[in-house]
Amino acid sequence: MLLGLVSAIADTMNYEEMIDFVAESGLECVEAACWPAGKAERRYAGVSHINVDDVLEDDVYAAHILDYAAEKNVTISSLAYYPNTMDADIQKREAAVEHIKKLICASAKLGVNMVTTFIGRDQTKTVEENLELVKEIWPPIIALAEEKGVKIAIENCPMLFGTDQWPGGQNLMTTPAIWRKVFEILPSDNLGLNYDPSHFVWQMIDYIKPIYEFKDKIFHVHYKDIKLYPDRLQEVGTMGYPLDYMSPKLPGLGDVDWGKYVSALTDIRYNGCTCIEIEDKAFEGSVEDVKKSVRLSAKYLRNFVI
Repeated sequence: MLLGLVSAIADTMNYEEMIDFVAESGLECVEAACWPAGKAERRYAGVSHINVDDVLEDDVYAAHILDYAAEKNVTISSLAYYPNTMDADIQKREAAVEHIKKLICASAKLGVNMVTTFIGRDQTKTVEENLELVKEIWPPIIALAEEKGVKIAIENCPMLFGTDQWPGGQNLMTTPAIWRKVFEILPSDNLGLNYDPSHFVWQMIDYIKPIYEFKDKIFHVHYKDIKLYPDRLQEVGTMGYPLDYMSPKLPGLGDVDWGKYVSALTDIRYNGCTCIEIEDKAFEGSVEDVKKSVRLSAKYLRNFVI
């Protein structure tokens, strides 16, 4: 396994500075944020360390992206973009799908051959209604990925935090039960998971057991922790807004048992990229705080990934 970083937290850095930071932190890979230009609607979105339009149109730029990372001994694990491809707003939906298709083509051109994203969800519709949307929206995306030889790894984040995502959240693929249904609808070897255990913690789901069942579908891995606050949970219950009773933390500062998690990954012989995802508000006061959070996370996870 390679240990790396989700680059979205390095939003003040350009591509070269970000790659330098990854290398200086002793990390071997990076999940490179590739959002389209424009203002982000939420935290950790809107970051673009690689311009996929330029990758597709400019061979010199594309070569530079690869050469600079290689010079620093950093592997690009995936091109990352996490929109809502099934947004109720048709214009937003179509824009998200268009950009994902660009990522697929750019990922193939760069030889990365991996895109990490969400499957999306119309948050006002039921699970069953959203499964019908999957049948409508995703087959052309998967067909393009198959044509280009690119794998698509869907993160299992519910995208349900507060009032903006209420009631259903903005990402359908959140549980093993739903994974099975989506994989039946889209039975492609190019569709899999970007597995993040933290999202199972606050959903009260075993984050170890699914690793074994879905071992052939785990294409990419995140390291992010979640801390539950039992006293707050007693006040609002599991039907409350999730951020009312939990908080994202650095690996080792929350409730995930990382030894058991990595042990399960070794059981299934996972040997791909594993990337630290920083969303801990305690480390967002300055650029130095962000850098410290990455160094602390890397130091901790080197107990398990060498």
